[in-house]
Amino acid sequence: MDQSFSPFILGLTGGIAMGKSTVAEWLRQLGVPVLDSDQVVHDLYNGGAAVAPVEAAFPRVTANGAISRAELSKQVVGNPQALRLLESIVHPLVAAEKARWLATQAAAGQRLVVLDIPLLYETGAEADCDAVAVVSAPAEAQRARALARPGMSEGKLAAILARQVPDAEKRRRADFVIDTGVPLEETRQHVVSLVEALRGRQGSKFRQIQAEAQALPAAGAAAAAAEGAGQTGSSSAAATADGSAAEADGSEQQR
Repeated sequence: MDQSFSPFILGLTGGIAMGKSTVAEWLRQLGVPVLDSDQVVHDLYNGGAAVAPVEAAFPRVTANGAISRAELSKQVVGNPQALRLLESIVHPLVAAEKARWLATQAAAGQRLVVLDIPLLYETGAEADCDAVAVVSAPAEAQRARALARPGMSEGKLAAILARQVPDAEKRRRADFVIDTGVPLEETRQHVVSLVEALRGRQGSKFRQIQAEAQALPAAGAAAAAAEGAGQTGSSSAAATADGSAAEADGSEQQR
């Protein structure tokens, strides 16, 4: 690949039941690499690099080589200091994995890559994207899709929506809006056109992400420093026990 060319990073997001998972799958079918942020956290928690430092900071939250989100939540939810500690452990690991994945795609000559992040605006992740595409649909369609999901209720849906930036705000801030309230083929054609338009663009965020990942402290060092300062077992995984559980709830199902 031309070393002067940086891949264009498109952030993909959308509220619950908007159809983001379907759009992500179409992108893959079009040959666009997609990094699923939920899967990154899942892998880190299940036999991945987060297990040892999180267990060191929060004893008895792991079993069989995996972190129990339920047990971890007991120690961090409602405890801002613990959430900061958790975040300080997990954030560098997620950032390192994202940078590694992006470097792999760039080395393979990929011109367009996608970061699939359900809580993109909620976590400020748009800063890592050259542009953001929001998957959206009319509120009545979103509600009908969400309530059709097993185990979903009006109360649970209301709680999930309360944690998410409103759809109107997402649409206002987005560079592109992918409407899933129209016929399926019309939405798919929009995705095809978007890929064609973005594939040749030069990205500006790739090198910044690589530099920031190299500057991040190791998770173990961050945890040790936090514990040495007398913190209970807290690191920066606020986004993970609490936030990543929320993110899992906020993820889309296929349309």
